[in-house]
Amino acid sequence: MTTTHIPTEFAGDAADALRWCQRYTRRHGENFTVVSWFLPRELRAPMFTVYAFCRYTDNIGDETEGSPEDRIARLDLWQEDLERGFAGDQPQHPINIALQRVAETKPLKAGPFRRLIEANRLDQQKSRYDTFQDVLSYCDLSANPVGEMVLALWDIDTESEEGRYRRDLSDATCTALQIANHWQDVRRDFLGTGRIYLPLDDLRAFDLTVDDIAQGIRRQQCPQGFRTMMRFQVDRAEAWFRKGERLIDEVPPELAIDLQLFTDGGRAVLKAIERQNYDTLSRRPRVSKSTRAWLALRAGLKLKLT
Repeated sequence: MTTTHIPTEFAGDAADALRWCQRYTRRHGENFTVVSWFLPRELRAPMFTVYAFCRYTDNIGDETEGSPEDRIARLDLWQEDLERGFAGDQPQHPINIALQRVAETKPLKAGPFRRLIEANRLDQQKSRYDTFQDVLSYCDLSANPVGEMVLALWDIDTESEEGRYRRDLSDATCTALQIANHWQDVRRDFLGTGRIYLPLDDLRAFDLTVDDIAQGIRRQQCPQGFRTMMRFQVDRAEAWFRKGERLIDEVPPELAIDLQLFTDGGRAVLKAIERQNYDTLSRRPRVSKSTRAWLALRAGLKLKLT
């Protein structure tokens, strides 16, 4: 088993680790780099660090090298290094070294980071979800923690009664983004990892089977029943976006711009699915570069007028 993801030593200090996270994010996070334009300067390094952690964790979980057991072992090592940082010991990886530094001034908690690692463990063990509630439980591990991390970086309360309301709105937005991504990636997920995140009881409700999806992907032919079912799923994701967008009015203007950008980007994915007549089996719906550029430009204009 390789353990190349968990280096035994990082020669730099915390400042070097923060710069490492920024370089890593710029290489692997095109969409996040656009979002970072609208952040206050003092929050850019912390946000780069959180993004680097999220991306790196997903990369460990999504690697094709080795067996699921090997990937779980790497995730276990990754969590051990995370725990060292939150316990006040010395982490080994530059991301966790940087995260430890950020946590000295921001109210970050270990829980959301642990849940994100757990989502990637679950991906090694589970490839089907019986109900939409099961999908929501997965989102509470894979997506919602990211919103909690971001709110903590902005020192936005999520513990009081009012704070829990903001956290619920954040969870709605993160869930909407996650399921929009799942609906977009039906073909890629199945071909890449064999996973299907569409609830099995929804497939049955629309007279579909997993084999119908597999055959549709292999033949690049989308059954009408799948299109009808996917329209239902797109409408469901839009409902979660509508619930979560109320958070935009609850946060500082700079963060509101980023939230709007993420929400608009997620809705653009849903529009791309709609433009393909809800066929996500024959090919993956894509948001064009011109659309992404327009969303970023519009966000920038909003910030300038704030």
